[in-house]
Amino acid sequence: MKIGIVGAGNIGSALARRWTQLGHQVFIANSRGPESLRELAAEIGAVPGTVEEVIRGGQVVVVTIPMKNIPQLPLSAFHQLPLTTVVIDTCNYYPRQRDGRIAAIEEGLVESRWVEQQLGHPVIKVFNNIMASHLLHNGRPAGTPGRIALPVSGDHAVAKATVMRLVEDLGFDPVDAGTLDQSWKQQPGSPAYVADLDATHLIQALAQARPERTAEWRA
Repeated sequence: MKIGIVGAGNIGSALARRWTQLGHQVFIANSRGPESLRELAAEIGAVPGTVEEVIRGGQVVVVTIPMKNIPQLPLSAFHQLPLTTVVIDTCNYYPRQRDGRIAAIEEGLVESRWVEQQLGHPVIKVFNNIMASHLLHNGRPAGTPGRIALPVSGDHAVAKATVMRLVEDLGFDPVDAGTLDQSWKQQPGSPAYVADLDATHLIQALAQARPERTAEWRA
């Protein structure tokens, strides 16, 4: 599968490394341009490109950048994608630590719904509730006791199924966490956030989540 990754930080690099190991063709981009990624790309077997090239070249496109930088992406490239292109959002809203105030989210809009509105293309939310090092190193074969489960939220069944297969391939149990409007159940501050739960306990954590953002996660 051709996978484009926009963002070469911790999560983006971990996904690129693992997916190339699994035989996918991975394209990677960042805000500094392809030359800044030559060394990383050569090490892991990915192809560096511009953000526009990576967006347009993938059957799956992963957006994994600071949320405050979403509006600076070449949004027209997302607007022109066919609906069959799967777009994954891994972003979290960190108002105090990094992103500053995003008014719509503060007023109650779900993080990934805001991302989807900016991109103008449906998104699937996943990989936002696990540490990058755990994503890179802690995948396990199916059936392993205590295998980490990851929540997958989204509105489109075919796209969600594609993403769940990719999660499974990485060595994690995918758990359908509902629609995109329910993705608040896996946002920072929720019981599912960076908890490394197995499928049974993740389902329980998602059920215990509350939509109100606590003070720590508000601007």
